[in-house]
Amino acid sequence: MFLRVTTEVTEQEQNELLDGLREFNRPFLQNREWGPVGVFCRDVNGKMTGGLIGTRKSEWLCISYLWVSETLRGSGLGTELIKAAEKEAVKQGCRQSLVDTFSFQALAFYQKQGYVLQMTLDDFPEKGIQRHYLTKALVSL
Repeated sequence: MFLRVTTEVTEQEQNELLDGLREFNRPFLQNREWGPVGVFCRDVNGKMTGGLIGTRKSEWLCISYLWVSETLRGSGLGTELIKAAEKEAVKQGCRQSLVDTFSFQALAFYQKQGYVLQMTLDDFPEKGIQRHYLTKALVSL
């Protein structure tokens, strides 16, 4: 047996590991119901002004990234992005949504969208910052 510790993971190494993990998970999870969800907003020149990227994991929408350009914050675009993603997720069979956010980001925004705080990690990823995990039931959409 040979262990190699590295700070650079190759795409091949990641794929090998994920292949093994998926093979182990297959009897328990229905990975065929997993896939990306994206919602993007662009201005008339084609420049991205906001977007959301998530993953549908069976009955869950897992929001990974949500960004709105500085000039459009407060305009309602963030709400439009999240509502569009939730609507698509429900259409694809999702019943719940999960998101995490740092204390300096958008906790109040997600709560305003109906997300409920489930857990907070203090001093993550560094002292003085919290990481909040929130969920929302999508069945009522």
